[in-house]
Amino acid sequence: MSCNSCSSDINTVPKGCKSNGNCATGGCEKLSVFDWLSNMSLPTGQEPLNIVEVRFKNGRKHFYRNVDNLQISIGDIVAVEGNPGHDIGTVSLTGELIKIQMKKKGVAVDSEDVKKIYRKATQKDIDIWKAAREKEYETQYKGREILGRLGIKMKLSDVEYQGDGNKATFYYTADDRVDFRQLIRDLASTFSIRVEMKQVGLRQEAARLGGVGSCGRELCCSTWLTDLRKVNTTAARYQQLSLNPQKLAGQCGKLKCCLNYELDTYLDALSDFPRQDIVLKTKKGEAVFIKMDIFKRVLWYTYKEDRNKWFKLTLENVKEIMDLNKNNKPVASLEDYEFELVVENVVTYEDVVGQDSLTRFDAPKRKNKHRNKPKNLQAKVQPITQVGGNGSPRNKKQRPPNRSANPNKNS
Repeated sequence: MSCNSCSSDINTVPKGCKSNGNCATGGCEKLSVFDWLSNMSLPTGQEPLNIVEVRFKNGRKHFYRNVDNLQISIGDIVAVEGNPGHDIGTVSLTGELIKIQMKKKGVAVDSEDVKKIYRKATQKDIDIWKAAREKEYETQYKGREILGRLGIKMKLSDVEYQGDGNKATFYYTADDRVDFRQLIRDLASTFSIRVEMKQVGLRQEAARLGGVGSCGRELCCSTWLTDLRKVNTTAARYQQLSLNPQKLAGQCGKLKCCLNYELDTYLDALSDFPRQDIVLKTKKGEAVFIKMDIFKRVLWYTYKEDRNKWFKLTLENVKEIMDLNKNNKPVASLEDYEFELVVENVVTYEDVVGQDSLTRFDAPKRKNKHRNKPKNLQAKVQPITQVGGNGSPRNKKQRPPNRSANPNKNS
């Protein structure tokens, strides 16, 4: 697995850890393979395999033959045979594990598709490769402008320059067949390079660009998934999922690949269940299927004429009713076989922190309009009006009697 930005680094230095360590997911490149045969020695008399795996931009990998028996290890930058010219890549795997990877991808050891390694990349090769990689974003931007001017209905998703800078591969997606002969001529004349157009699917495009899925992790297609199989809505129906395109679709716009992960488990569990179109015959009427819970092994049925109530039946009870119906013996009613719901005691925990609700601050506070008014108006001491020395009235509050004074003392 990899960081999302590791594969786009020009100098093959991870942008996340900057070669100071490994990623938490186990590697610093897309679709990396752990060489579990690296510490094992070959049998006596057997020569090591002279084929290595070389990684290019966005996890693109190919096999190359080391005809000159160069001392190559994982992480070395090498110059390999291109079409035409040469390309620059990073060695991602060596040793006997190459045979397993070639068999997995359907490449024979003596195949003509396995090209050769020229040499270890020199500093001049790396400088030319770096300059070519820096032009990819500008080339993609201008290529989209040319597409808009020509009015071609296709999406230019990525551009990859060859290591020598003489060739560029334009990756695009399109719904229909596209005539891009004029586009190739315009691109070749604008950038003065050899142009190769390569169409990719929507899933391959998402794998090349990368991203984070709704589960919070990196996309499976950009980290470890290499076999991009077709996914249809039947997988969602078997798993009793709601056919909501917004929830079932991934970043590529198609159904998520993870719908196939648990499909075999659901198919094994459904092998014991009867068909959903089978009607249960009772004396009160025919009952039809409504829904099921696969792992709890319960089903819901209701009467055709009265659909107000659903009856929860176990799988064993449904099979028993079907066996009786095969012998033309209808059961009395579904009420006799209804599964009683056992209510479990829910353990509640006290709130030791003191926070009653997480949304307690969402509701606005109610202002207390009568906060400053006295609650008991009768208890309030009424002021009395007296006439002052200058003839003007003044308010003087009635003072309570001094209980501490001696009552027998004359004032």
